[in-house]
Amino acid sequence: MILRLSLFALILATTQPAIAQEADKPDKPGRSEKADEPIPPPNRSVTRHSGSFGGVKIGYTATTGETYLRDKDGKPTAAIFSTSYVKDGADPRRPVTFLYNGGPGSGSVWLHMGAFGPKRVRIADARDDGAPPYPIVDNPDSLLDVTDIVFIDPVGTGFSHALGKTDPKTFWGVTADAKSINDFIRLWLNENKRWNAPKFIGGESYGTTRSAALIHELTGAYNDVAVNGVILISTILDFGAEAETEGNEMQYVVTLPSMAAVAWYHKALPQQAAALEPFLDEARAFARGPYITALLKGNALTAEERATVRRQLAGFTGLSEAYLDRANLRVSPDRFYKELLRDRGTTVGRLDARYLGIDYDNAGEGPDNDPSFYGIDASYTAAINSWARDGLGYKTDRQYVTIGSVGPWDWKLGGSRDGTTYVNVAPYLSKALRENSGMKVFVGQGYYDFATPFFGAEQSLTRPGFPAGRVEFHYYQAGHMMYVHDSDLTKLSRDIRGFIERQETPAG
Repeated sequence: MILRLSLFALILATTQPAIAQEADKPDKPGRSEKADEPIPPPNRSVTRHSGSFGGVKIGYTATTGETYLRDKDGKPTAAIFSTSYVKDGADPRRPVTFLYNGGPGSGSVWLHMGAFGPKRVRIADARDDGAPPYPIVDNPDSLLDVTDIVFIDPVGTGFSHALGKTDPKTFWGVTADAKSINDFIRLWLNENKRWNAPKFIGGESYGTTRSAALIHELTGAYNDVAVNGVILISTILDFGAEAETEGNEMQYVVTLPSMAAVAWYHKALPQQAAALEPFLDEARAFARGPYITALLKGNALTAEERATVRRQLAGFTGLSEAYLDRANLRVSPDRFYKELLRDRGTTVGRLDARYLGIDYDNAGEGPDNDPSFYGIDASYTAAINSWARDGLGYKTDRQYVTIGSVGPWDWKLGGSRDGTTYVNVAPYLSKALRENSGMKVFVGQGYYDFATPFFGAEQSLTRPGFPAGRVEFHYYQAGHMMYVHDSDLTKLSRDIRGFIERQETPAG
């Protein structure tokens, strides 16, 4: 799976161990190449624009550029690149939403140019994005009618980088990363005089992990930065449950409903269900009941029990009983991508299984690549560079890092000394909910996403410790980046807009 990340990594992290990268070398964008030279002032650009969002005409100011993080002696350690869109007419109590993507090691380009920025890149749905030019169009689904938005690129992503002699690896870990974003948000609130504004934080994929770790930092020992809402898009909180490790039976349980959804979408089931959602309810029940029971019985499973579960599993996954028998009832996602449509000569995507790929041959166990990754990456890279440099007037010789130049990653939480324990940040969220009665959590999941399966999110966020009625789930007919599907972008925007409007009402 570690090798797969080099091919499939896009705003996500589905395994715990660190990924070996070379971003700490001097010629990589993660480190300041002129460590001994004086550090110049932050590089920024301020422009003014207008647009129609959510049916409301809005004038807004865009501030794009650097904010310096500093050590205890006031020495700059990192330049955090961000783009802030603030509605004209100062209102210190207008909601503000801080957004970022995942990886770890991804810039905020995907949410910025795909979902919630005032401009977005328009590409064909569930097909390769082809070659430029790519249409960069007005985005009426931006949330600017209900909230100001700040897109944040963590150190080593986007145009963000370490300064002077600071090693960028200082910022590359679950806790260190969250601390740096916590510092940035506090600086932004200071500069923009927004401490008493309703506050929302949100991320996609590993960005959901960051959100939970960030809540832990924002609240701190004194609970001093209260947040109105946390927006989780394509959620991964419990890496242990989804770890592709021999003996971990939960990995098969949390991905089974996703397999059912994808087999239904491609009409690969032995008996095609009429509607998706009722079928997925059946898949969830099977996963929680007969399937996990069979897996936990292991070699104690009788031949009769095995035959019954195998037949049911074939009915949910579209895979043959013979294949499931050879796989010992345990099918990894990688095998599923290749096997589901093998007879059609195509593979399905990992980030979004609606995308189809054609491999060099049809004999392997897993696919050559993820068609839902290479199908979109070039268009987003072109879009963020064009919009930032031309539309927002940001001048820099630096390369915008979309994903891939960060690592290795420190997965230890807080003071933990155990580097082998799989991270589970869900308890950070449940604690924050218990200690902040005004906070709620929005969860958005695509049915056809294997990177962060929807059933895994459900299992993480419905455990003891989460107050009833404080987490709301929303589902979409696409994958990891559900907003590439136009109707889902509109639905996602409408759902989050409603969430923000409900949460911004002052207490009392």
